[in-house]
Amino acid sequence: MNTNLKDDYVAALVALGHQGRLSVFRLLVRRVPDWVPAGELAEALSLKPSTLSVYVSILSRCGLVQSRREGRSILYTADLRNVGDLLGFLVDDCCRGRPEVLAPVMTPRDAPPQEGTGSDRVFNVLFVCSGNSARSIFAEAILQQEGKGLFRAFSAGTRPAGDVNPLALVTLRSEGFDTSALRPKAIDDFVHDKSLQMDFVFTVCDRAANVDCPPLPGQPVTAHWGVPDPVCVEGTEAEKAHAFHQAFAMLRDRLSAFMSLPLVTLDRISLQGRLDEIGRHAAASGSLPNSPEA
Repeated sequence: MNTNLKDDYVAALVALGHQGRLSVFRLLVRRVPDWVPAGELAEALSLKPSTLSVYVSILSRCGLVQSRREGRSILYTADLRNVGDLLGFLVDDCCRGRPEVLAPVMTPRDAPPQEGTGSDRVFNVLFVCSGNSARSIFAEAILQQEGKGLFRAFSAGTRPAGDVNPLALVTLRSEGFDTSALRPKAIDDFVHDKSLQMDFVFTVCDRAANVDCPPLPGQPVTAHWGVPDPVCVEGTEAEKAHAFHQAFAMLRDRLSAFMSLPLVTLDRISLQGRLDEIGRHAAASGSLPNSPEA
């Protein structure tokens, strides 16, 4: 093995061996494909800007993090290509090229049998945002109704609101959706429910993605599809209604792309790439305006 290359991998492992640097890296991985502003990182992890700067500098030198400047802001993202190389090193070097020895630790624990096989498979999908009052509720309703029986949709919040936002309900009803069963729920309900295994988990707001939640049973495939919060839009009633409809449309477009994927034929790595691409493509379309004219 190339000694210098091996040294690079060892340096990356050492960098991740520090709790603070690991927390930065984990947050950036959760936010892929986003580029996260330094200020948001520092706030989410309760770090001083100077401390964050040291952490990301070390992670960047190891090839685990990339940075770019936009105006006066510095943005960061995890370099998943190099992360994949690091995992390959662990298998080839530490496990002597025998990935099968990892099978016992990679098998999901406490996971019930999955329903159906092949084209008969029903996938459980969880959408997470902070309040679980609008965006994740939209996604749950859309996938449950338009998933053609191939999906069971759920939603939850890291800090769930007391009720579904009234404008979210108005938006769904105007689009022909039944809202009678929709209510905010806590993410902890799904973390502790070993009888319900999720196949996919999507965070649909940045704040929820920044929260380091305990893992869900079954090692679900995850992706971040951040959508601007329509609840935060100020203005006239028409402007607020427009924001909710636009958030609804963004999620419907993403879910349409998701439902068209050949889920039973894609391997996990390919599937992850396709899900990240859906989030990346949608993010490039821009954020919610503050008014219909903006």
